[in-house]
Amino acid sequence: MQDAEILLVEDNSNCEELALRALRKAGYSNVAVARDGAEALGMLLGGEVGGGHHPHFVLLDMKLPKIDGVGVLQKLRSNERTRKLKVFALSSSEDPEDLEQCRNLGVVAVLPKPLDAEQLKRWLH
Repeated sequence: MQDAEILLVEDNSNCEELALRALRKAGYSNVAVARDGAEALGMLLGGEVGGGHHPHFVLLDMKLPKIDGVGVLQKLRSNERTRKLKVFALSSSEDPEDLEQCRNLGVVAVLPKPLDAEQLKRWLH
């Protein structure tokens, strides 16, 4: 699993560094980073045909510039190739409506920020 590609979508550099550290502690070192929703979709769908990245799972911040996490999830779920892609939402929000919207879009789990390596390991193993 250590060589599985992960896509981290995070616009805050401090949160990005904490998430990368947690991923390393969880045994994941092959991590690509997108810093906004449009970049993430470009990496995953790459013009819809081939798409450049085929990650094992995505860690998706819900509050992003250009296209927010909900928009990214809607686009991923409407594409045949990415419909079943494992996505973990990263959110500091505890708003029940936000959490319900994530669940309705098929996220595996909503993980609190900053990302915790032990909690991530529990979801992945």
